[in-house]
Amino acid sequence: MILYFLRHASAGEHFANPKKDEKRALDKEGIEQCGYIGRALAALDTQVDAIVSSPLKRCTQTASLVGNELGYEGKLQIDAGLRPGAGLADFRKLLEKYARQEAIMVVGHNPNLSQFLGAVISDSGCEASLELKKGAVAKVEMRRSSGTLQWCVTPKVLRTLYDTAVESSRPNTSRK
Repeated sequence: MILYFLRHASAGEHFANPKKDEKRALDKEGIEQCGYIGRALAALDTQVDAIVSSPLKRCTQTASLVGNELGYEGKLQIDAGLRPGAGLADFRKLLEKYARQEAIMVVGHNPNLSQFLGAVISDSGCEASLELKKGAVAKVEMRRSSGTLQWCVTPKVLRTLYDTAVESSRPNTSRK
């Protein structure tokens, strides 16, 4: 199975009230980040059988925006195993539920999403130290209960690559 770990994109400042924080939407930067990530994944011909998200608004928005860029036509799946504070056992149950799929994308929060990623790529069963920045996506090739990290990229890197490509495609207007 191919497993894509996607941390929700930028959603502004944390609200002290947990109920309000659950409804916190992506900000302008977060929406842009989803575009960069989604277009990059589409350019890599990424295909997923399921997109599974935390129920919090910033995650469902990230999942929907990136899914649209991928041309994903399935229904967005919501799983409490990706909520803030969910544990590794919850994540393992989620993986069991989707074990028959060839490729899935999980959209969640830190610190637990980074912990889940670290746990699946560690040979010893302990966690590898890896931090997913907001809007970052990592591709892991799973074999049974462990996986191999194929790549991890942030929206900032993709924005830089995009800007460089746009700049280099412009005609040179300088005079000698």
